[in-house]
Formats: sequence, structure tokens, C-alpha cells
Amino acid sequence: MTSPPARRPAVPRHRWILAVVLVALAASPVALRYLVFWPLDQWQVDVDVYRQAGVSILTGRPVYSAMTEAPQLLPFTYPPFAAFLGIPLALIPFGVVGWLWTALQVIATTAIVWYAGRALLARSGSWLPLALAALTAPMLWLHPVGDGIRFGQVNAFIVLACVMDLVEPRPRLARWLPKGALIGLAMAVKLTPGVFVVHFLLTRRWKEAATAVASAAVATLLAAAVLPGTSWTYWTSALRDPTRLGPNAGTANQSVRGFLLRLGPEGLPGTVLWLVVVAAIAWVGFRLAARMYRAGDPVGELAVVGIVACLVSPVSWVHHYHWVVVVVLALLGARPWEERRRLWAAAAVTVFFTLRLPWWGIDWLAQRDWPQWPGRVLQNADVAGGLACLALLWWVARERERAAGADPDVGAPSSSPALA
Repeated sequence: MTSPPARRPAVPRHRWILAVVLVALAASPVALRYLVFWPLDQWQVDVDVYRQAGVSILTGRPVYSAMTEAPQLLPFTYPPFAAFLGIPLALIPFGVVGWLWTALQVIATTAIVWYAGRALLARSGSWLPLALAALTAPMLWLHPVGDGIRFGQVNAFIVLACVMDLVEPRPRLARWLPKGALIGLAMAVKLTPGVFVVHFLLTRRWKEAATAVASAAVATLLAAAVLPGTSWTYWTSALRDPTRLGPNAGTANQSVRGFLLRLGPEGLPGTVLWLVVVAAIAWVGFRLAARMYRAGDPVGELAVVGIVACLVSPVSWVHHYHWVVVVVLALLGARPWEERRRLWAAAAVTVFFTLRLPWWGIDWLAQRDWPQWPGRVLQNADVAGGLACLALLWWVARERERAAGADPDVGAPSSSPALA
């Protein structure tokens, strides 16, 4: 006769209240910097893009021709389905939208830590709220997370959707959906999560791949049914216009292509070199993600695929690296105090992505009498950091296989660490 599952220890309500206060305090420096002391002509420029798309739908103006106000003059660059998400924002004053969007990003990042770090947090017993706050606080200071708050970006919600889709046990909100559905909806908002479909196919998860594609297609077709002209404009012209994304060679583009545009050969040789490098990264990354999947480590699996997407995408702005939050939790695992090297690895990644090194590089390069190469190294630091994340995740997979005495290319997915 099996014994009933152990009950979770009761958590006093005041600890949840204290955790909320601690997370709010941790978010305050970033929020104050970008919402109070930031220049008004650069205030929440990306959430203004989403909001203006909603305004365009409500007023009947062309979605992909409208621009935000000067001096930014930014166009809407996302799929048509994403424009519908801007309608609620269009009904709220812009000043309120900026603060609301920031609060939602903080909540989304906290939820990412909750779901991706559940195996670790479950060991804190009745102190779980304070453990959650302690894990979340440094994540809010990461350079990519701060840049998401600075611009009013959507990446926190994209990462959260993917985490809720794949990490077991899934939240109640997602359990009634088949796996892959939330990733598909994220694809309908932003194309980059499509890299998960490649991962599903390579790991022969046909159902998840089909579900992701189907949910993205349904959302896209619904948008096309309501806004046929807008959808036609996006898929035939706006999507193929690289100038809509901003300067691809700028420091903010921390993809491999951005790195090569700044330092590599130009023209056809540069394109060939980029294709070779990203093919090598994809080959290594998808093999590593498959190993994580077979080991029953969905957090590590998500971390690998997310970082691979940042590296191989033609354009990956700094805030796209919101995936570093998942990387840190994948490195920590369930018992970092028993594996101190994993604790140090997670700490190193956290410190590295807190330092805003690409902007240090810009400041260095502005000094004309200083040697150029240290500034160039710093300018491309997040690309190097992404590669280092993959190397550390590979090390985690190797150490786990050594401990289990398993062949890395043989085996089936085991139960989730969270369930174990």
C-alpha cells in the first residue's frame, strides 16, 4: 500500500508579503533608472511600438507604415497577430502603460524563476517565498533583463511561455493545452521561438512540433482573416526589409552575425563565414539540447535552445538574452550546495551578464588614443557570454552522465528533476 504524498509545509502569509516587497525593492533601481531618470525621448520606446500597432488597428491606419513619434520614428516589425496584443495598450494612457509593462515584466521574470527553479525552491520548505525573492533579485539586475525594462520589451513573456510549455509539472493555466501550443503562440508574436520546432523535429517529438506549428498557423490565419491587407504587407515586404530592425552592425546586436558585421569580412565571404559558424553552433547546440531532453532536464533543454536562438539569429538584441535567467537556474540545478562548482558557474554567469560589458566596450572605443582590441572584445562580450553558457551547460550534461555512468547518445527521457 503506497503512502499518501507528503503535504507541502504551510507558508505564513507574511512571508509571501515580504517576498513581494523584496522583489519590488530589487526591481526599484532598474525601474527608477529607466522610468524616472531616463530621457523622455527614449522612454519605453518599444512598448510604444506595440501600443501604436494597437492604435493603428483601432483607427484603420496601415500597421506597418505607422511610426512612433520623433525622434525615434520606430516601425512595428512583428507579425500581424502581435498587433492585436497592442489593442489593450492603446486604450490606456502611455504614461500608465510604461509603468504597467515594467511591473508585468518583473512579474514574468519572477514566474520564470518560479517554474524553472522549482526543483531548487521546493527544498526551501516554508521559506519558499523568501527563497524565490532571493533567486529573483539578481535576475532583475542582469543586463538583458534591464534592457528589456529599459525599452519595454516582450522577451520576458516569450521566455515565460516557453518555460510554462515544457517544464513539468506544468502550471494549471497550461495543462489543458497540448505541449507546443504556447511555443506556437509565442512564434505568432515573435518568430525566434521557431527554433524550438527544429529541436522538436531533431528529437523526434512529432506531436510537439506539429502542435507548435499548428497553433502558430491558427493565430496567423486568424490575424489574416481580420487584417488581410496588413498580413499581406508583412509576409511579402515588411518581413524582408532589414532596415526596419535598426543597424544590424550596432553593438546592441549580440548575435554571431552582429559580431561578424563589426569585425569580419564583408560581402559574400562574410556571409559564407557566418553560415559556417552558425551551422557549427546549431549542430553542437541541438545535440546538447537533445542530451538534456534524454536526461529529463527540461530547464537545461530550454536554456540551450534559447541561447542557440540568440547566437544563430541574424539579429539578437541584448534584451533577447533574457534566456540567461533560465541558464542560471539550469546551472544551479536542484542541489547546488552539494555541487559547489555548479554554484560557482551560475554565479559567474550572473556576474558576467550584470556588468553591461558591451557598453563598456563602446566607452573604451570612444577613447581614440587607447588600443582598440580591448574595446572590441568588450563590445562583443554577450556573444562570448552566450558561447560560454553553452560550454557550461555541456559541462553540466557531461558531469551528470559521468555520475550516472550513462552513454550520452543512448537512453530515453527520464522523469523531470522537479518531479523526482
